Amino acid sequence: MKQTVLVTGAGGYIGGQTVLRLHEAGHDIIGLDLAGASETLRKLCKEFYECDFDDIPSTDLLRKHNIDAIVHCAGSSLVGPSLLNPAVYYENNFVKTKHLMDYLVNSGLTEVRVVFSSSAAVYGEPIMTPCREEDPPSPISPYGESKYMIELMLQSYCQAYGTNYVAFRYFNACGADPLARHGQTPGATHIMAKLLEGIRNNAEFVLYGTSYPTPDGSCIRDYIHVDDIAQAHVRAIESDIPSGIYNLGTTTGNSNKEVINTVCSVIGIDPVISTGPVRVGDPAVLTASAEKWNRVSGWVPTYKLTDMIAHAWAWYNR
Repeated sequence: MKQTVLVTGAGGYIGGQTVLRLHEAGHDIIGLDLAGASETLRKLCKEFYECDFDDIPSTDLLRKHNIDAIVHCAGSSLVGPSLLNPAVYYENNFVKTKHLMDYLVNSGLTEVRVVFSSSAAVYGEPIMTPCREEDPPSPISPYGESKYMIELMLQSYCQAYGTNYVAFRYFNACGADPLARHGQTPGATHIMAKLLEGIRNNAEFVLYGTSYPTPDGSCIRDYIHVDDIAQAHVRAIESDIPSGIYNLGTTTGNSNKEVINTVCSVIGIDPVISTGPVRVGDPAVLTASAEKWNRVSGWVPTYKLTDMIAHAWAWYNR
């Protein structure tokens, strides 16, 4: 059934891909992003607002457009900067999302489904892998803490006020739109983007950490295609999914050195590599079980690591 969906962070990496998939599914999209969006994304939105999502209560956008669901991708999202300036992360992520949830409750809009972009960072250094939703969260950065605080709020608001939510703990989002319509902006921080940008720009890539307790000494992550995440968002608003927290990942992990080798294999170019120290806040292994989400939605990840690299490389060289 056609719905009207507000996407916060609609110009960003995950929010933008979600706009593409919502449009293809036949939904009306109200886009919102403080940093704006590409013309491609703007044209797919019924309306686009260049403002902070914290302005939603004052502008009453939900009532104006009769919003059925919110895909909430906006916020601050880097581990390293959160250690240096935690106030920004608690404000942009937790405080502003609380304003949004209070607005829903106080306006009698508790039936609006909120699909929230949480993070694998809530697990911190996991006690075992792959991570499951029942594992105890133990974030080790203000970024992860801010996401976990929002999860706790969503759970308590659902219990007390009957609000409706799905919180996705994304693992390492990567790749680009398979048709090269959208992807990450220059300067992205995860390994795949930095590798590919380095190759394109003839720049050196720094591999941080070669002494982790892993088979090849580099850290292991669970990589998930941004389009698989967008597809999960669509299912979350189209299906009668129970409110709750769900992992989005592939269960399998790839080490940084494996990613480097696969990049070389897929694009046929060897990057210039140097090594750096282990970074604070980076666990050795972080992989996810998405069994819970698969069980209630039927979602399974479509793309492999080779697809993620090929799509991202096509985006960077479009």
